[in-house]
Amino acid sequence: MASQPLKTFHIFYHSQNKRAVIWSKQINSFLKKKYPALKSYSKKPDVVIVLGGDGAILEAARKHHESGSIILGLNLGHVGFLASVRQEKEFLKSLDKFFQGKYGIIERMMMTAQVKRKNKVIFKAEALNEVVVKSPLGMVELEARIADHPVKHIQGTGILVSTATGSTAFNLSAHGPIVMPDIKCFIITEVLDHSIPSPSIVVKYTNIVNLKVVSFRKRGVISLSKNNTKIDVLFMADGESLFPLEEKDEVVIESSPHLVKFAELEKNYFFKSLQEKFGFR
Repeated sequence: MASQPLKTFHIFYHSQNKRAVIWSKQINSFLKKKYPALKSYSKKPDVVIVLGGDGAILEAARKHHESGSIILGLNLGHVGFLASVRQEKEFLKSLDKFFQGKYGIIERMMMTAQVKRKNKVIFKAEALNEVVVKSPLGMVELEARIADHPVKHIQGTGILVSTATGSTAFNLSAHGPIVMPDIKCFIITEVLDHSIPSPSIVVKYTNIVNLKVVSFRKRGVISLSKNNTKIDVLFMADGESLFPLEEKDEVVIESSPHLVKFAELEKNYFFKSLQEKFGFR
C-alpha cells in the first residue's frame, strides 16, 4: 500500500452541483476533526478529492497532474469509471481508509496533441481520455499513419485516438476495445466509417500517431460560439479543447511526459467496475 506522507488536500467540485457542495462541507468537517494536521491547499496539494462525475475527475486531473497530486474521485455522476469510490454511503469510510495510507496508486498516461497547418503548429492540447477529429454534420476523409505507415483511411464521421483510461468513454461508444487503465497505449478507432468497418488498432505509447484531414465538403452550417468561426471538421481533446480544422491539417499525437496518479482503495477495482456496469456474472 501507499507510503507517501500526505500533508495537504484540495476538494475539487463545481459549485452548481448541490450534492457536491453539501459533501464538501461534510468532508472538510470530517478531516478537520479526524486528521487535524492536514491542511487545505489548492495550488499543489498532495491529494485532490474530486466530488462529481467522470467529467469533473477529468478536469481535476488535467489541472493538477503536473504537480503530481493523487486524484481521489468520489462519484456523484452517472458512470463513475474514473472514481475511486462509487457509492455515497462509502465516502467517509473510504476517506478514512485513504488517509490511513491503505491505498494503492495507478499511474495513467496522458497524451499531447498538436495541430499543424503548413508545417506550423497552430494549436496544442492535452487529454487524459481521447483526441477526436470529426465532422459534426457531414462527412470527412481522414488518414491515420504510424511511423509513416497508413493504418486507417476513413470516409465518414471521424476518428478518435484514446488512452486506456479513455477506452471506457467515447471509444467504448464507438465499439472500440476496453483496455486496463494502467496499460500505456493508444487506441485508434474509427467513428461511423461509410466504407466497410475496420477494427480498432492498439499500439504502444512510444509511437507517434499522425491524423491528416484529406478532404471534406465545406458547408459552414455551424460555428463556434466564442468567435463565430465556421466549423466543418472539428478537433476535440477530452470534449473540452475545441479547434476548427481545414483540409490538409495534421494532428500529431504523442504520449505526455506526465502521468496522472489515481488512488485505488481495493484490489481489482477496475474489474469490479466492469462487472457492475455491464452486469457480468
